Amino acid sequence: MNKVQPITCTATSDLEINIPDTQGRHIVLYFYPKDATPGCTTEGQDFRDNHQAFADANTVIYGVSKDDLTKHEKFKAKQNFPFELITDVGGTLCELFNVWQLKKFMGSEYMGIVRSTFLIDANGNILKHWNKVKVKGHAEEVLAYLQAL
Repeated sequence: MNKVQPITCTATSDLEINIPDTQGRHIVLYFYPKDATPGCTTEGQDFRDNHQAFADANTVIYGVSKDDLTKHEKFKAKQNFPFELITDVGGTLCELFNVWQLKKFMGSEYMGIVRSTFLIDANGNILKHWNKVKVKGHAEEVLAYLQAL
């Protein structure tokens, strides 16, 4: 997929989020497996800690998982995230962005979210896609890519 068709999503703070952004900003849309797990917490903290630099680059950050809004609100509050978390309980976004895939762990196979990030411009064009993200240094890598545009 090279372009995102407009979609509205439910997010924390009782918001409806439009993708692409209707205010002319870029979007960092990062998909993660589950709220309050070690890797997902670290990834969110890294985006949190770089939030102002993303905002200075006219970019909004959204985290996405299949957790419900109650879990998202607790996770966001505990970690003091300055960005919204989108709930995708039904998997619509996960399917659209092809991040709901067969995974393997300790000999078991299961369906789950493959940690992925998409940089989307205001017209819905996907400028960059990071697949099977390794958390350490990822937010900084996305920021560096964005600032080099």
